[in-house]
Amino acid sequence: LNVMEVPDILAWVKPHELLLTTGYPLRNTPQSLGRLVADLDERGLAALAIKLGRYVDELPAEMVAQADRLGFPLILLPNDVGFDDILNQVLTDILNRQAAVLARAEEAHRALVHVVLAGGGLDEVAAEVAQLLDVSVAAVDGSGRVLASAGPAEHVAVLRESLSHEGPPPRRGRVFASVPVLAGGHHHGRIVAYSPSGAIGDGDVGILERAATVAALVVTRQEAVNAVESKYRADFLRDALTGRAGTAERVTARAGAFGWDLARPVTVLVAELDPVGDERSAQDRLVACWTAAIRRHDPRGAVAGFSHEVVAVVDAGVDGARLAKDAAAAFADVPPATFSTGASRPCPGAETLPEAYAQALKAARVGRQLHGAGAVAHFDQLGVYRLLSLVSDTDELHAFVRETLGPLAGDDDADHADLRRTLQVLLETNLNVAETARRLHFHYNTLRYRIGKLERMLGSFTEDHHLRLNLTLALHVLRMRGI
Repeated sequence: LNVMEVPDILAWVKPHELLLTTGYPLRNTPQSLGRLVADLDERGLAALAIKLGRYVDELPAEMVAQADRLGFPLILLPNDVGFDDILNQVLTDILNRQAAVLARAEEAHRALVHVVLAGGGLDEVAAEVAQLLDVSVAAVDGSGRVLASAGPAEHVAVLRESLSHEGPPPRRGRVFASVPVLAGGHHHGRIVAYSPSGAIGDGDVGILERAATVAALVVTRQEAVNAVESKYRADFLRDALTGRAGTAERVTARAGAFGWDLARPVTVLVAELDPVGDERSAQDRLVACWTAAIRRHDPRGAVAGFSHEVVAVVDAGVDGARLAKDAAAAFADVPPATFSTGASRPCPGAETLPEAYAQALKAARVGRQLHGAGAVAHFDQLGVYRLLSLVSDTDELHAFVRETLGPLAGDDDADHADLRRTLQVLLETNLNVAETARRLHFHYNTLRYRIGKLERMLGSFTEDHHLRLNLTLALHVLRMRGI
């Protein structure tokens, strides 16, 4: 509200205000009255109220016509109406509106707080907001997945359809309103409302913001609960896999309380992170991806994240390679982190879980050494590496390599790795010199020279099949270095 009676009112007007004046400023304006109306409209004045009588008995036709063209409100006041009466009436109306908005917001606040105190979740929050605002509401996570919705079914369908489209989220407007759900500096998604009648106002958006705060509390509470439950699940599964959880009957009963079925023939899968930079973040994503994959392939399967790995116990009929591929597809959304997977033999029940866990762990580690990052290996498919992995005395294995390969066991000389490669291909081709030369792109005479050099260093392996066996095993152990 503004009351002015100066010669030049244009310099003092502000946007979104109701200006009260008399005809005095209209007598000697530097521009035409039609132009004055246009200037007032450009400056965002909400309306102009003019008291008729003392200075002006009626408004010029030019001024009225310009106001009609622009849709600019001109209010004519009788001379006996005081400005203070108008000020009081408008101020009272504004205060009443604000009081109504505050009362409605307080009502919404009490209702939403009651939802939280009663232990409600996002479904209850969405239902309460839909009832308070008479709109359709959806709670959406950071990836755009609808977590909860409420309102008339046909309106919810329209809201879901709009959220499924790629592009920016719905903005505040007549039909849609969207507010973020923030907690502890983290973005947990947003609350979106839809009203086909276009009845979403600023007061409704304020209530949506309160609902977003309550939703943030619900999400934070659920994350805390999930963290505690995940720890209990992981601790129990670790005990079961290491034989510290008690009898098979006790393990089966406790697993059932978590929704796991360990009384059937199962396979143990181990997914280990390949070396990455931000290992903690990658480990959290690995657990989430494997949990989602297990739910799709075996809802009764057990899954838990340990410090550097994820372990799953699934039905023996589940294709472990396919499950690992499914988890890897989701995990690959944020490169460059990868993981290697190992699968055990099928085991009949809970009493053999420790043995199956050891098999899966070895398969994962040996598979990474043999095939690189992202490998998927089954324990029964490791061949001779399975036997070598069962040797617990790694010092003895390394001693065997040094005794068998001699100077070729180390990398002190740059030629040693090249000579080991030549020896390996010779053994793989059963000493077929022509085939070896073709694979290594050597001249025949060059390869004959290398064979002579290798025999001077290692012995006459071309004639001693026992020596060839020892050399083959030593090269296999070298490939498993670090296991």
